[in-house]
Amino acid sequence: MENDLMDKVVSLCKRRGFIFPGSEIYGGLANSWDYGPLGVELKNNIKRMWWERFVTARDDMFGIDAALIMNTKVWEASGHLREFSDPLVECSQCRKRFRLDELESAISKQIPNYKSQKTVCLECGGQLSQPRNFNLLLKTFLGPVEDDSAVVYFRPETAQAMFVNFKNVLDTMRPRLPFGLAQIGKAFRNEITPGNFIFRMREFEQMEIEYFVRESDWERWFDYWKDEMKRWIADLGIDLAHAHEVEIPDGERAHYSKRTIDFEYDFPFGSKELYGLAYRTDFDLQNHEKASGENLKYRDPDTNEEFWPHVIEPTWGVDRSVLVVLLDAYREEGERDKKRVYLKLPPRLAPYQVAVFPLLANKPPLMEKAQGIYKTLQDSGFKFQVSWDARGNIGKRYYAQDEIGTPWCVTVDFQTLEDDTVTIRDRDTAEQIRKPIADLAMYFGEMIA
Repeated sequence: MENDLMDKVVSLCKRRGFIFPGSEIYGGLANSWDYGPLGVELKNNIKRMWWERFVTARDDMFGIDAALIMNTKVWEASGHLREFSDPLVECSQCRKRFRLDELESAISKQIPNYKSQKTVCLECGGQLSQPRNFNLLLKTFLGPVEDDSAVVYFRPETAQAMFVNFKNVLDTMRPRLPFGLAQIGKAFRNEITPGNFIFRMREFEQMEIEYFVRESDWERWFDYWKDEMKRWIADLGIDLAHAHEVEIPDGERAHYSKRTIDFEYDFPFGSKELYGLAYRTDFDLQNHEKASGENLKYRDPDTNEEFWPHVIEPTWGVDRSVLVVLLDAYREEGERDKKRVYLKLPPRLAPYQVAVFPLLANKPPLMEKAQGIYKTLQDSGFKFQVSWDARGNIGKRYYAQDEIGTPWCVTVDFQTLEDDTVTIRDRDTAEQIRKPIADLAMYFGEMIA
């Protein structure tokens, strides 16, 4: 199953309403994807869990939500206009373009003792051009005239907005070190070779923290956030055996980083970056102070000492989180007409936590009773989503809910009409128990908490 796991997950996402190809009725747009009704629920559940955990539940974290387009001077000061590029090569025969580092990595796995000067196109075997740097910033224009004075860029990361707003937060919230700024939002990169479904896209979403510390404390806080990120991966339901820490060596780190760790995941297409953790030193605040003329130093309220805090930056990709959750949760059992596919999602991440349906849709007493339970659970005040399903036979309904990851199915049958109990079926084991209707809301609320 591992060999075609990606194809199976992509197919399930389209079939069940998780993720659709972007602009599909017009032939699509390369590497553009839209989240459908179930996909947006899964994605929002991941974001909600992250925000509650790293912002709401902490007294050292402050959230912001900044604009997608910023003053071009931001990207000059941050180094993105100068440094934010990848090496690009182009085939003289088929005209396909490649990131040189990824192309060399792919070829080296196929050819022992590979030397970079032998690089050839993987598509047609043609000669490749000399590498040139390709800036990844996505350019657009503001205003009616498209000239150099109107050029702006969609942000390639959410981080810079937090550095630019550092002084505003200091002035309004009066935080003490250590403290963090957190943001969930879209970022844009004009990638040379996007692909592998939602793994690499030109438009993506990040969950990011800039955590400000004293320079002398950076190693302690780096280790702290490394442990927090590992716990997060486990809480997503990901088998930690599939995730690995990779230390990024000198020469391969981003221009602002003094230390970086990537958390890689064993995707079906190879071990690739899932999340990143970087020590950005005081690079950003120093550069923005120099470029803007504003004082971006922190003043210690006890000693009156002024200095630029150093920054630990944990970064989580929302779309890659969705992808690994789906890949790690995908299960198959049985064969042919008895094969069952289900997503073993953590209950709080599932698009729906509970599905309610009548044993038979053509029996009015069962329908009315089931609809009453559905409405009661919807209005219960507990944090769970409820689905209604009365299509097809009971077996097909169970399998459909299994495939979208619904942890529990509530079935109203003829015994329900006699004693006000219902059948609850567990997604992972397919085992069934009976519970009084009056206990359902509390039962599911406690199971999901």
